[in-house]
Amino acid sequence: MHPLPIASKSIALLCVGFLAIQQLHAEDWQQFRGPTGQGTTSLIGMPTQWDVTKETAWTFDDPGKGWSSPVVLNDRIYLTTAVPVGEETVASEGKFSRRVNNPFSLEVFCLDEKTGSVIWSTPIAEVPAKVSIHPKNSHASATPIVTKDRLYVHFGIYATAALDLDGNIVWQRDVKFKPVHGCGGSPVLYQDLLIFHCDGGDQAFVIALDKATGETRWQTERSVAAQRSFSFSTPLVIETESGDRLISPASDAVYAYDPKTGEEKWQVRYPEKWSIVPRPVYADGLILVCTGYEGKAELLAIRPGGSGDVTETHVAWRNAKFVPYNPSPVVAGKMIFTVSDDGIASCRSLSDGEIIWKERLGGNYSASPFLADGKLYFLSEDGDCTIIKASETFEEVAKNKVDERTLASMVPVNGGLLLRTAEHLYRID
Repeated sequence: MHPLPIASKSIALLCVGFLAIQQLHAEDWQQFRGPTGQGTTSLIGMPTQWDVTKETAWTFDDPGKGWSSPVVLNDRIYLTTAVPVGEETVASEGKFSRRVNNPFSLEVFCLDEKTGSVIWSTPIAEVPAKVSIHPKNSHASATPIVTKDRLYVHFGIYATAALDLDGNIVWQRDVKFKPVHGCGGSPVLYQDLLIFHCDGGDQAFVIALDKATGETRWQTERSVAAQRSFSFSTPLVIETESGDRLISPASDAVYAYDPKTGEEKWQVRYPEKWSIVPRPVYADGLILVCTGYEGKAELLAIRPGGSGDVTETHVAWRNAKFVPYNPSPVVAGKMIFTVSDDGIASCRSLSDGEIIWKERLGGNYSASPFLADGKLYFLSEDGDCTIIKASETFEEVAKNKVDERTLASMVPVNGGLLLRTAEHLYRID
């Protein structure tokens, strides 16, 4: 072969650079749990050591409270938050909830990814005073979705809205039901539909809105009558031999719906399990679903397909060891990684669910981990981030600490991380 002339080499290098830039933009974090909704990214070079008091690229002082994750597209960050109106006062109420005396303004901020400066902010709706929510919840817990021309934000029963990327509201509406402990699940986009769960204490259903207008396109009631019908999971759309399926965990059962029509295709039951939070994962032909409270949560591996109740025919395996109630699983190769709410990380075989190793990380966990460049990032509620290798033996890479409460899942960006706390959003490079 003849060597490339200098000009051709330059053009080739420019093309490679252009393709690399395209790939980075393709890996922007546009929804809850990233590009595939399953907590993985192809970005490399994530930081493993940091001190937020010294080494952050920038810090955004959050004027409100929210446990949604930021989303990122084309050098812009979008973040939802609930800003207290007036001086905030809080009074305890019961074991599981709190009563906040203030109303809240539900708002979305657009930040410059490189500097953290505010490009625009838009108020969407208001939460009235004296609304009870779970201590681990917020009025801005659902992660938004950003596309090339729209931002979709979801604040539970108070508002769902589409904005253009300059912060102008295109449409807005509310979907009413009675939440228990507040709202939590994030929406998902499928073709021309915005879909989300409405699993409340009075009724439980899934709804799809026209993403262009906000009008209801379909609404499907849960067919299994759960005694405790409230749950907080985010659905996942997968491709199967039978067509696309919306995998939708709820109290007492996980459902597969046709995402175009809302028609129920099959269900797998797990009786008397409620308050389902983790988002499902799909890998190697298996749907991985964490059941919820009461008692021990189970991890189910389900083969897609069939019709009706397929509990006895399509559950490949189940395992009740160290299964989380809140953090979602991550798959790397033929391994499933989880962290339980009380801080036990585990690696198990995807083929049969058997535990390969387990290790206590310490602390309590609500945020979902992510996988980048062969490493897993686990963030505790007290701000401890443990980074390990995604391998069949436990190997800690690093441990970092931020002295703030952290329940939101971290987000990898090109060359850095976004870490949301109760008071700040940090960019760590």
